[in-house]
Amino acid sequence: MLNHIVLMGRLTRDPELRRTGSGVSVASFSLAVDRDFVSRDARESGDRETDFIDIVAWRNTADFVSKYFTKGRMAVVTGRLQIRNWTDKEGNKRRTAEVIADNVYFGDSKRDNDQGGASQSYGSAGGYNQAGSSYGAPAAQPKAPASDFAMLEDDDSELPF
Repeated sequence: MLNHIVLMGRLTRDPELRRTGSGVSVASFSLAVDRDFVSRDARESGDRETDFIDIVAWRNTADFVSKYFTKGRMAVVTGRLQIRNWTDKEGNKRRTAEVIADNVYFGDSKRDNDQGGASQSYGSAGGYNQAGSSYGAPAAQPKAPASDFAMLEDDDSELPF
């Protein structure tokens, strides 16, 4: 069986970080994810339909999301769909679908986000997974011997473009 979801969208609100009775971190947030197609009704206005999807992250992923993501920030989430049954205050049985995040990545750069998110960059600037290891961030590179490098002059006059 396969239950794997990949979503990319903007956070609709700041993540809400809570802790369980045993101290485990859990963060809740939702993503606004545009649909890939434009419906007939929306074709005239040019607007795409948007789905608002609830996301739950646990442990280190929850801490990472609550620390680095805010409303409006682009995020890429991989995880699994979970259907949860619960009873509301009036005793009615309810059912909800949510994505349990395994990994969360930046979907934009910090610079793009500071400019209001107008520029979309789909590269991953880093992320965090449930196991607690970060990835995607640049690692410290060992310095090569100076003899392997040659200085380039800043003379662009000979470039063909």
